[in-house]
Amino acid sequence: MYKIQGLNISHANHVWSTDITYIKIAGGMVYMAAIIDWHSKAVLSHRISNTMDSQLVMSVLNDALEKHPHPEIFNTDQGSQYTSEIHTKRLKDLGITISMDGKGRATDNSCIERFWRSAKCERIYLNEYHSISELITDVDDYIEFYNHRRFHETLHIKNQWMRTKKI
Repeated sequence: MYKIQGLNISHANHVWSTDITYIKIAGGMVYMAAIIDWHSKAVLSHRISNTMDSQLVMSVLNDALEKHPHPEIFNTDQGSQYTSEIHTKRLKDLGITISMDGKGRATDNSCIERFWRSAKCERIYLNEYHSISELITDVDDYIEFYNHRRFHETLHIKNQWMRTKKI
């Protein structure tokens, strides 16, 4: 089921990964789903919602598929949103190989887990959000920074978009 262990991820759109994280705002929790390219470390699509459902992950997936060449492999955890028929059928219909982390193995999805850590420690935890729209604006700004100006040690470059023009 987990298909990327030991895989040499050599180019953009070889492997995409997705996950959902929780973010606290005034009035409760919201959920952010994102897709990241393992090779370039670029966040390809993201959404924030007050519900954690298949509609959230399908919105993120469809946005990424519209904007970028399709990946060869799509990695997720085993959450119900990712194992749902609508999600797996969309990927299979496009000929994309589905890879799923082992149960309870967040390290299998390390690329997006590192992004969550960076986003939360560098931006989200430093602010108090009074509304979902305030959070969305700030996260959009952070992802623009993350994709275009932030140094990525594993890439040894400041701007991973310089690494590939295919994204």
